[in-house]
Amino acid sequence: MDWKQALRQSRGWMAAFIFLILVTFVLSLSTGVMPVGMNEIMAVLTGSGTPKQELVLFQLRLPRMIIALLIGAGLALSGSILQGLSRNSLADPGILGINAGAGLAVVFSIYLFGQSGESLLAKPFFLPVFAFAGALAIAALIYRFSWKGGIDPERLLLVGLGFNALCGALLLILQLKMDPKDFQQAAIWLTGSIWGVQWPYVWALLPWILVLMPVAFIKARTMNILQFKQEVPVALGLKVESERRLLLCLSAALAGACVAAGGGIAFIGLLAPHLARRLCGPNYFSNLPLSALIGAALVLIADMIGKNLLAPADIPVGIVISVIGAPYLIFMLLTRKGTGLKA
Repeated sequence: MDWKQALRQSRGWMAAFIFLILVTFVLSLSTGVMPVGMNEIMAVLTGSGTPKQELVLFQLRLPRMIIALLIGAGLALSGSILQGLSRNSLADPGILGINAGAGLAVVFSIYLFGQSGESLLAKPFFLPVFAFAGALAIAALIYRFSWKGGIDPERLLLVGLGFNALCGALLLILQLKMDPKDFQQAAIWLTGSIWGVQWPYVWALLPWILVLMPVAFIKARTMNILQFKQEVPVALGLKVESERRLLLCLSAALAGACVAAGGGIAFIGLLAPHLARRLCGPNYFSNLPLSALIGAALVLIADMIGKNLLAPADIPVGIVISVIGAPYLIFMLLTRKGTGLKA
């Protein structure tokens, strides 16, 4: 099946999730501590709104909604690549410790710079670099220790869980040694909070997504080939190990950049690709774009729930996603006979 046929078969689901994103976007824009009606939104868009309305919509709500879409799409693509690379439907950058590695690198940089940690968090353009380095380091370690004549899905999951626990312990040690103010900021950030996100965070994450997302789509054919046994990709002339390393770097870069912008949001890389595979099958020509749309929709919906459920208190989006994702993970474990890529 070529990419045109794959996209034609999944275009109905893609259209449905695009519509869901648009509806959620409008609802999220109009709801919150200060409700803004559709007439007021149209007034702001036409330039006749009040300064207060423009502040609420353009400076407070719009940046966090756009960052939610970018983070959801990026983490979903990262998870889909990991699942294809390992042929393990339980692979997820959060579960395997890649998100924790990115978070550890950022928190370590805050600790390393001491009192300038707050200024580092206030300069989001530096954060993806630290996060990418941490995510790539953990991904490389997981790949190395799970290799046994090939990627063993069960071994990959166990090694990833081990590194996730290790990074969590190191994070706790670093946080206990940090300045109380930096500790509080880091703790809120690590829960996956996008509250108070401003436009600089959007501009810091956007180039990563715009560059890496097309690369992921281009690699869809390679990922399809990698689903076969080792002999088939080799016979087709594919440089298997080079492609695996490239895909691993791509997944780590996407996860690291998203963690830098939104903190430790887990389960998106698990939920979105798994739902996409159930809806459109395992073909990565359709699985990757549909995963990105599902991930964007999930994070946007979670953000809308988090800011309205206990208003004026704001529940971090990472906690809302975990409430949804943890039961789904348990359900997957209870209903599966193995860890391979099966719908």
